[in-house]
Amino acid sequence: MSSVPAASSDRALSRAILLMSLTAFASGASLRVSDPLLPQVAADFHASLGAASSIVTAYAVPYGLTQAFAGLIGDRLGKCQAVALACALSGLLVLLCAISQTLPQLALARFVSAPGAAIIVPLGMAYVGDVVPYERRQPVLARFLAGQMFGVIAGQIAGGIIGDHYGWRTVFVVLAGVFAFAAFALATQFRGNAWMKPLPHAGGVRPRLLASYRTMLSMPWPRFLLAAVFLDGAIFFGGFTYVAADLHARFDLSFSTIGLIVSGFGIGSLLYAGTVHRMVVAVGEHGLALGGGVVGMLGFATLAGAPLWATAPLACGMLGFGYYMVHNTLQTNATQMLPQARGMAMAGFSSVLYLGQSAGVALAALIVDRAGTVPVFVLMALLWPALGVLVWTRLKAR
Repeated sequence: MSSVPAASSDRALSRAILLMSLTAFASGASLRVSDPLLPQVAADFHASLGAASSIVTAYAVPYGLTQAFAGLIGDRLGKCQAVALACALSGLLVLLCAISQTLPQLALARFVSAPGAAIIVPLGMAYVGDVVPYERRQPVLARFLAGQMFGVIAGQIAGGIIGDHYGWRTVFVVLAGVFAFAAFALATQFRGNAWMKPLPHAGGVRPRLLASYRTMLSMPWPRFLLAAVFLDGAIFFGGFTYVAADLHARFDLSFSTIGLIVSGFGIGSLLYAGTVHRMVVAVGEHGLALGGGVVGMLGFATLAGAPLWATAPLACGMLGFGYYMVHNTLQTNATQMLPQARGMAMAGFSSVLYLGQSAGVALAALIVDRAGTVPVFVLMALLWPALGVLVWTRLKAR
């Protein structure tokens, strides 16, 4: 852990983490806001659902690739300073989505608005890794990520309700305002909060991008974590991205209702954040991974076999809880992949996650356009617990 301002109070540190969590809220909202909008976008541009899902892939690919450089950006500017700048730029670029006139234009607008939002969460996780000892890190990391989880909830609800009443373009205008507010709130603390000053590097040497990644990839455990998080993104979001479209197609629900239902994912993730400390004590990290595989399997299976839409909120809640049981365990281990260059290590970890998500959504689109969403949910109900068992096995061995 890097040296930190010992004279600063715990209250100042809590405020710093809270405001970083606010920026993660904006990033989380931007990441998942398009899911409930897919049916509206497809109808507006007279496109298939698979074609409309290009706005998800167009966002996730640069989101993932940019994260690989987040550590370098954070090292140059300071993690908190880089995050504030990213929020300000994102607020401007998101407005391009609102004025898009064709589906390719919208996909391009999502593409260019992704890089700013991309660096927020990995730098926030690296920041927590810098200032919180490992033995206390998983609960604090989960609380920081609660901001992203709230953002996911808000994005999904807003995408449904605001889109239903005012159109999908208004959703992106509101999102731009959220980014601007987060940038302003964080920037107000730069002078008075010592915990937000750029921290010195371990050994006084600034880590180099390629050298850091070479070192990380030369070790078996970081290689496993990166492979696991790629599968994490591909399997889970390859299925979850199409939940809103499935509810609209099978049950003809309003977009407002769909947004509320899909937000069950965020509620499940918040429930995880509130109980993670007790679960870690009770079953350990490896137990969380195994349990998350089982809970996620039940969520996907419930969606696949649901005769009524009323079971969908429970399924989404199980998916949120099960996803973070596995994913947060991988995140916590990833904070120790390369402690001397934690920002770059977490950036690489997050980059691989969203590249996996892009691959999963694109591959699932091929199935959705030919056979519908139910076969995708069945496939993910088989693959997700297999990943949980794999992570459980490797953690237990360590």
